[in-house]
Amino acid sequence: MRTAVPPTALRHRRRTLLISAVATFVLLATYAVTTTLSASAADTLISQGKPALSSSDENGGTPASAAVDGNTTGTRWSSAAADPQWLRVDLGATASISQVKLYWEAAYATAFKIQTSPDGNTWTDIKTVTGATGGTQTYDVTGSGRYVRMYGTTRGTGYGYSLWEFQVYGSFGTGPTAGPCNTAVNAAQGRPADASSTENAGANPASAAVDGNAGTRWSSVFADPQWLRVDLGSVQSICQVTINWEAAYGKDFQLQTSTDNANWTTIRTVTGGTGGNQVLSGLSGSGRWLRVYGTARGSGYGYSIWELVVNVDGTVPTSNSPSPSTSPSGPQLPGGGDLGSNVIVFDPSMSSASIQAKLDEIFTQQEQAQFGPGRYQFLFKPGSYSGLNAQIGFYTSINGLGQNPQDVQIHGDITVDAGWFGGNATQNFWRSAENLSIYPVSGVDRWAVAQAAPFRRIDVHGGMTLASPNCGWASGGYIADSRISGNINPCSQQQWFTRDSTIGSWNGSVWNMVFSGVQGAPATSFPNPPYTTVAQSPISQEKPYLYADASGAYRVFVPSLRTNSSGATWINGQTPGTSLSINQFYVAKPGVTAATLNQAVAQGLNLLFTPGVYHLNQTVNINRANTVVLGLGYATIVADNGVLPMQVGDVDGVKIASLLFDAGPTNSPALLQVGPAGATGNHAANPNLLSDVFLRVGGAGPAKVTNALVVNNHNTIIDHIWSWRADHGDGAGWTTNPADTGLVVNANNVMAYGLFVEHFNKYNVIWNGNGGRTIFFQNELPYDPPSAAAWSHDGIVGYAAYKVGNNVTSHEAWGLGSYCVFTSDPSIAAYHSFEVPVNPNVKFHSVLTVSLGKGSITHVINDTGAAAQASNVVPSNVVSFP
Repeated sequence: MRTAVPPTALRHRRRTLLISAVATFVLLATYAVTTTLSASAADTLISQGKPALSSSDENGGTPASAAVDGNTTGTRWSSAAADPQWLRVDLGATASISQVKLYWEAAYATAFKIQTSPDGNTWTDIKTVTGATGGTQTYDVTGSGRYVRMYGTTRGTGYGYSLWEFQVYGSFGTGPTAGPCNTAVNAAQGRPADASSTENAGANPASAAVDGNAGTRWSSVFADPQWLRVDLGSVQSICQVTINWEAAYGKDFQLQTSTDNANWTTIRTVTGGTGGNQVLSGLSGSGRWLRVYGTARGSGYGYSIWELVVNVDGTVPTSNSPSPSTSPSGPQLPGGGDLGSNVIVFDPSMSSASIQAKLDEIFTQQEQAQFGPGRYQFLFKPGSYSGLNAQIGFYTSINGLGQNPQDVQIHGDITVDAGWFGGNATQNFWRSAENLSIYPVSGVDRWAVAQAAPFRRIDVHGGMTLASPNCGWASGGYIADSRISGNINPCSQQQWFTRDSTIGSWNGSVWNMVFSGVQGAPATSFPNPPYTTVAQSPISQEKPYLYADASGAYRVFVPSLRTNSSGATWINGQTPGTSLSINQFYVAKPGVTAATLNQAVAQGLNLLFTPGVYHLNQTVNINRANTVVLGLGYATIVADNGVLPMQVGDVDGVKIASLLFDAGPTNSPALLQVGPAGATGNHAANPNLLSDVFLRVGGAGPAKVTNALVVNNHNTIIDHIWSWRADHGDGAGWTTNPADTGLVVNANNVMAYGLFVEHFNKYNVIWNGNGGRTIFFQNELPYDPPSAAAWSHDGIVGYAAYKVGNNVTSHEAWGLGSYCVFTSDPSIAAYHSFEVPVNPNVKFHSVLTVSLGKGSITHVINDTGAAAQASNVVPSNVVSFP
């Protein structure tokens, strides 16, 4: 297929040529492009690899993270063409700042400030620059803060601001007290090690550099940057490092330490190295992890180390860096390992017939297993596959193992239909597709799903239909980070949410079609037709995903934070973000205890749940910043004995994705709690993320919970949840699966996309924090209130589906629908579905209610909006409120 080049790409190419010409002119005009304003020596580089955020990004290929990745010539951040703009880096802890270095691309700033902040909100100027001419600028400064930003006020060109690299130098805390350096013992020998890549996973792994054998080695792929990391087991004071390089040596590299395996401090920078047996003495730094971070190779090959020797002294270091709040206990747990028998891997060398037979076997088992125990994950290795129709049943996920969707090509179909239910797709829950390309046989792929069935990172070379062939009832659904080149026909879908994608066109609607950051989406026309379009997603982050590197080793990719985004992250090049080795994950299997999971987190490991059902009778505490918790094949966590199965500390950057939480028969306070009660931390630069997190109360058996999901951490991003009190299945009944609320938000500045919350006994959503935003909400009120009297409070019949707390002064939401079908007492008339304080900064757009034939809803929002009547199954709409 020949794809036309989009106008934005042509503009970017023209701009690149123009900027290259300008840069050449500047270089010819003067050799003084490097402006060093003071010769004072700086401390160590402390910004590299840290979380970064910007006021805007020109496109997905120039994210904020590219300005702190150590690459001063190949990757860059660039902003929108407007003033002012800023780039911010989170150092992870308060630091004393001594020097800042800016590597400008041709789109430079003539006037800007360097600012610091303790919290990301209150800023202090430590340097003001005017009349600047770009190039590489170095400034000695005096200041302190956790956050440092370049705040541009005047651009030097007609374009935005563009930095190859933004470097901050300084120091943390007081550092360790000097002690004797024990050069007789190699603290790294035999310790767990991993690397950014391996040239040959079988012969040259990371572990070979710490095995005490000078005849074995680690070697990387042929690219910059690359790193080798060793876990010393506990925080150590490091005094000397020796690197025995093979011929493929590092010319420029850094030695870095970390106490949490997330935030890194550079303790030595080497430039112009010549390889050999390189002894780096006189070091002063501390950490549990040490890594060699290579930025420039000395040969055309990768980086290759025969042996890494780390010497430490007995000093107890002093540091302001964050560290795990739970101490590891028991023997060291391994990272990595096999993914279990319910992860089924295909490769292009296999016959289409054998692949199809396995797909059919699992589908036959899972097609009607709505509350069964089976959990399955299909993984396709990079390559091309033909003649397949992968039908996806309950608790089944199909994923490509390439780093980008185009790496896995399915010339066939990935299908969800509803033949098992007479063409009714309203119960096609709990299944997913991710990270591959589809070339549909008929030109149109069918994805007839309901809730909890995400379609992510998919490149469809054709169109899509979102319902069964007979256009039977359907109640979905969610698409993100995808490209569909043809038309999407929702047919009978009641509602649908699409985020940060590129589509050919969309044709059709029922009640509530919502788009955020979707290129090709229809313009807002709610309620006729009921399209609601938000041009850019205010702040977003894509879900972490599993892939295989060039050597075949599993890794997890964590995409970067984006602001004001639109379109898929991968269309114009590699998705920006960070790659983690599978060896940095504890690979959990059913039967594991919460104590073991807590030990893994405390030891610095992330968590990967393989397909299965996990019964936990203790809380899993995620108290370490930047921990990734990822499930495969609808891994399900069941709360036993009334436990809160998982909670997150008041820490940055935790990612929880692709998990199903199930309530047990004894009441739990919550199924997932993000942040302790009263959390105060500002996580704007590195938010917590919930992606494809599903919470269930009943259906699989009697179940009880007070609040299914509670969010206390400020700035959390919620990206697609289904919080469901069962209306059918085992244990479904007013008193057999009681649950007050599906989602409680107590935090400020929470961003929610794709909230599906249904059937809770009281309020479905309670939002108590200020600055909250929701784009798309779908709800059914509980089916089973026994009477109006039993479901009333404060003189009001019924509880609102979405309640904004009385003390909230700012909140905004787009595209919200709530439906009723009161099967136990059709005479119930709920007063309203949306209850909010009347305040000009509490704004709702495109809001509707519908009666599905039993019962009614008197108003839409507060006292506004006509009644939704059982006799007329059409929406009552409010375009905006107030």
